[in-house]
Amino acid sequence: MKYESATLIVALIGLASAAPTPVAKNTFTTFSIPRAMRRGLQAREVPQEQSHNKFLAGVRTSLALDNPAGITDPVFGLLGNAAAAEGAGTITNLDCLHQATADQAFTNAKAANDIPGMTDALLYAALERNTGKVGLKSVLCTDKAVNPEIQAIQQHQDPASDGAAATNKAIVLELAQQIAAVGGDPQDALLSGTFAPGDLNDNTGAGNTCDTADDAEGCIFTQNLLVEDATAAEITAAVAGTAAPAVGADAGAVAGNATADACVSAAPVVSAAPVATNTASASAPAATQAAGNASAGDAATGDAAVGNNVQTFTGALGGAAPAVINSGGARPFSVNGATFVNSGAALQRSCAVQNNACANAVNSGALNGSVGDCNAQEKACNAAAA
Repeated sequence: MKYESATLIVALIGLASAAPTPVAKNTFTTFSIPRAMRRGLQAREVPQEQSHNKFLAGVRTSLALDNPAGITDPVFGLLGNAAAAEGAGTITNLDCLHQATADQAFTNAKAANDIPGMTDALLYAALERNTGKVGLKSVLCTDKAVNPEIQAIQQHQDPASDGAAATNKAIVLELAQQIAAVGGDPQDALLSGTFAPGDLNDNTGAGNTCDTADDAEGCIFTQNLLVEDATAAEITAAVAGTAAPAVGADAGAVAGNATADACVSAAPVVSAAPVATNTASASAPAATQAAGNASAGDAATGDAAVGNNVQTFTGALGGAAPAVINSGGARPFSVNGATFVNSGAALQRSCAVQNNACANAVNSGALNGSVGDCNAQEKACNAAAA
């Protein structure tokens, strides 16, 4: 996604004092931004934060049940940091507002044994965030989510960005596994997809997006703009053997303040950098965590002795890549508390976390060099894992 302006938020701020009330599933509430407000937007690229409105509506309903962080609305989590700050409530790491919103909504839905609500939260967590231009990746959240289901998901990346096709496919396949695990329809994961790639040389920033506030379904669906990242057969293969657990009496055990506990930083948190430096922090999402990814490492779930660190990359610009520990079990590989089915996905998470820490250090002045050096290191790290 490519667009951010604090002006966009003015029409929404008044809603902060009155939390929305829960509504029946499939009854959608949307925001209508006055034309006068839109005239004030400084164009970079067509915004798209309301393109998947039906999932925002589901998250809005679940979030209204318990919103201790005071997040104004789920739409803020899909905006760039400058605009997101206006609706972040007490969330201070704006790179993680998207995740924190999904996390709290999932917690509330799980406590209510609400499978559609949990599914909406997972789908929302996978939606692409706005960035400053065509082809620019959004920054990876390095805070640990309360819910492992949300922790396993990262947002789609701009389809024109480097490696986006493989990255977004892996995100969708992992998302399908998580949806299946909570009892939802794994094929719904395909609905989290984004648009056709825009032109990197298009200085108008027109892109191939849409953003219709009063389209309850979501304009990406009603205008047939969705580009699916995988096939139905690939989804079926990815979720083979994934069983939905019982979510009855014990479901309420995780209820409570998910967002309050969600921000356990795995990398330095710095203020949002200008758009020019955001390119640096934007790393390939760590959620390339699905079976079916082309990486050779993705096929292996038992390729290292239990208890061993399978991360062999030795580059240490900005710090070493986090360990990838094989602990056995259904999701045996872990990186900073996040668990993965496949070693290849876990190794990519490790490389991405290292890249974020490196870029943050460069942008804050704590590390000499350029963000390009960090990105080159990430490529080498991923190559070592292949």
